[in-house]
Amino acid sequence: MADADEQTPENAPFPGFDVSKPSIARTYDYLLGGKDNFAVDRAFGDRFINDLPGSRQIAPDNRGALVRAVREIISNTPVRQFIDLGSGLPTADNVHQVAQRFSPEAKVVYVDNDPIVLAHGRALLAENEHTSVIQADLRNPKAIFDNTETQRLIDFDRPLAVIFSATLHHVNDDEDPAALVRFWYDRIPSGSYVFISHFRSENDPRSQELEQVLQGSLGRGRWRTDEQILALFGDGFTIVEPGLVPAVQWRNPDAPDEITDWQRLIAAVLAVKD
Repeated sequence: MADADEQTPENAPFPGFDVSKPSIARTYDYLLGGKDNFAVDRAFGDRFINDLPGSRQIAPDNRGALVRAVREIISNTPVRQFIDLGSGLPTADNVHQVAQRFSPEAKVVYVDNDPIVLAHGRALLAENEHTSVIQADLRNPKAIFDNTETQRLIDFDRPLAVIFSATLHHVNDDEDPAALVRFWYDRIPSGSYVFISHFRSENDPRSQELEQVLQGSLGRGRWRTDEQILALFGDGFTIVEPGLVPAVQWRNPDAPDEITDWQRLIAAVLAVKD
């Protein structure tokens, strides 16, 4: 892929593709060691790597928790369909790969608002009839629900899993992230699961510094306390053990005895609809 200084928004490869601003999906790809990113994304990612040493570990810790959550759901529940809201760029062990390794008939709908994610996702999934990727904004859940691909793959009369992996912390308070969770709660049957991973504030200088980096570069990014993260579920959910914990510790048999201060700043939680 060409470097950012070789492209402009006017001749970008996809409609609406702006390489003058960092992308959450492409920056995350860079932090995970991927190659589908531009100079502007790497510069943003380098602020975490160089200015906030240790913070880079947040990305793989978050990814690991997602993989374990999908594995837990597909292995130990009847759920065989997933909606991944804000899926990001393809990497190792995507949701459909983890789920279909256990159940080849598992259905997955990926959702992201970055056009490069759409292009890469469609190429990856061209021959996978049980998986699709749609370009949409998680803040417009009705468009996602009504999308023909969602309706084709997902049976809303049967339990499913809705995934908010490192996405709701990019939804500002005035955009009402709890209402987004409630939208899906109202449309999924009992026995369905919702997974959330989220930047976790302990009201300390570390989380405040990271929040300022995100707000300054992307114009959004909201660290929330444990109570605020759990409140996103609202009523009608039961939190699954071990509850809300640092992502590296969520159902991880290989979790270290001691975790860094940075690792405490990304938490994961799984809940089931009553």
